[in-house]
Amino acid sequence: MSLHADARAVLSAWTAPDLRQEELRRLYLEHLDTHENGMWRACLPGHITASSAVISADGRHAVLTLHRVHRMWLQTGGHCEPEDTSLAGAVLREATEESGIRGLTLLPGGPLRLDRHPVPCGGGSFHLDVQYAVLAPPDAVLVRDPDESADLGWFPVDDLPEPTDEVTRSLVRAAAEAVAAHREASAVEG
Repeated sequence: MSLHADARAVLSAWTAPDLRQEELRRLYLEHLDTHENGMWRACLPGHITASSAVISADGRHAVLTLHRVHRMWLQTGGHCEPEDTSLAGAVLREATEESGIRGLTLLPGGPLRLDRHPVPCGGGSFHLDVQYAVLAPPDAVLVRDPDESADLGWFPVDDLPEPTDEVTRSLVRAAAEAVAAHREASAVEG
């Protein structure tokens, strides 16, 4: 299955949590139906990107990266690459590259949220971001790559640094809640 087909399958199967997210889900699917290259940066009307809130094993901290250009604390993520075969794989690749943490796992259940925002790619475009929750192992160690970010850190999920944006705050809240629910469900099953 191609990355384009995987993204279409993921978005088709995803149940949006509210009307605005459902509108975005439909917009993303229309984008993929209209643009065969809709996964790639070269698609200037917009392109699918993959990001995540990386949450600590105890669920109390999130990894944020200080974006080199925008000078804001943001979640891990970015453009899909030719070697990516799935959105989930792109999310884990980006989270690993940007955090340096080995052994990250994607929280089950698919995406948490979608976010569409303008970007300067190609002189002006949109990121159609598919956002996930990623769980760090208990022994996680951050390793900043200067090519990836200006800074990197763990921050309490309820006390994120400034400057950041509401998209990042919303994703971290949703991811922390999803991790807590996952941990609770795992404790009941175990």
